[in-house]
Amino acid sequence: MPVRPTAALTALLSAALAATALTACGSGSGSSPDTIKVSYKESMDNSIKVMDTYVADIKRQFEKKYPGKKVELVPIKAPDSEYYTKLQQMLRSPRTAPDLVYEDTFLINSDITSGYLKPLDPYLDKWPDWQQFIDSAKSAAKGQDGKTYGVPDGTDTRGLWFDKGVFRKAGLPADWQPKTWDDVLAAARTIKEKVPGVTPLNVYTGKPAGERATMQGFEMLLYGTGDGGADPLYDSAAKKWVTAGQPFKDALSFVRTVYQEKLGPDVSDALDPNFATAVNGELLPQGKLGIDLDGSWLPQAWLAGSGHAWPEWSQKLGLAAMPTQHGQAPGKVSMSGGWTWSVPAKAGNPDLAFDFIRTMQTEANAKKWYIANSGISVRKDVAADPSYATAQPGIKFFTDLVASTHYRPAYPAYPKVSTAIQEAMEGVTTGDASVGKAADDYDATLKDVTDGQVTRR
Repeated sequence: MPVRPTAALTALLSAALAATALTACGSGSGSSPDTIKVSYKESMDNSIKVMDTYVADIKRQFEKKYPGKKVELVPIKAPDSEYYTKLQQMLRSPRTAPDLVYEDTFLINSDITSGYLKPLDPYLDKWPDWQQFIDSAKSAAKGQDGKTYGVPDGTDTRGLWFDKGVFRKAGLPADWQPKTWDDVLAAARTIKEKVPGVTPLNVYTGKPAGERATMQGFEMLLYGTGDGGADPLYDSAAKKWVTAGQPFKDALSFVRTVYQEKLGPDVSDALDPNFATAVNGELLPQGKLGIDLDGSWLPQAWLAGSGHAWPEWSQKLGLAAMPTQHGQAPGKVSMSGGWTWSVPAKAGNPDLAFDFIRTMQTEANAKKWYIANSGISVRKDVAADPSYATAQPGIKFFTDLVASTHYRPAYPAYPKVSTAIQEAMEGVTTGDASVGKAADDYDATLKDVTDGQVTRR
């Protein structure tokens, strides 16, 4: 894997990306009343064109439906953390703001609070299809002011992917369903012992992985430490963030165990920002990874024409729910997020931008996207369509996890809280910090980034 950039180089890169963002939209979205600019995240893997293909198809439909109107696509190719930075740079000025942007739900409240997004309620009130969206998905795009700032295009869930061939060599069952964290670690240790040359277990970690580390890694552990009741990260009754108590330390200990016992990838690989591309495109298809704690969307990387076409993946890989820490009710855990389409506050053509959303979110186009993107439907009509549930292996498994899933506390401070979690994970991954020190450092950062709005449990 490539060597990680130095801190100085990272700073220079971030500055260059920010400068690029300011010119990414040319003369600004308001330059023509007949043209809308649509910005979205392009995959870092050049062979994966799922989003590009879908948005290009909607562009053709839109331009046919609205003669004389044009759509300019503005893809942003960058790792997650850099995508957010570039997007926020673009949203700050009418000269650079697109008319439509693709927002991760974990960041949307931060952008709402910054005044970067336009409330969509006047449009949604007149759009019959909005009644088809499930309430949890609607709430993910809602600001603290009660207004809605985005239309979700699906959700996701997370679980354990495992290689049946590796399990066979290790003497592990093909229908593996771990009941506790110890079961997961025991399987990884068995793979390490009996199947050399294979990475036993991947848990994303550290700042280079960004939200992937927080959500696929840490929160899949943290939210499995309790009884499925109180949120272990945010106390909604007190409106305060929860400091690093024993559940937080237990989640860190799991990460530390994975890397201290060399059950995970080499630390240099794990802390490479492009490691997910290697997992999807190389390690899993080539049988070099035993267990992967990951998301429902992985099959999009293996579809025909993706560059990593792997039609037999459903025969080669098994799926298991991530268990709770000790097997306590409800027995399994998942995290859900997703993305929304939002209209910037400084967009030049907001009405036309919402017409583009309506074109994307017809029932037929929504179903097409969920299937292509290996996404989970947030529309009731699509979810009830038998052709959706059977369109791709794994859809039913991951859709069923919605019943035991959790959503991040996507308040304005969350992105900074997430970064603090990544720093704690990185400390125990590299061995630079003990679990206790990493937890203490997290608490100090948490107080700082939340203006002291913290509580203990």
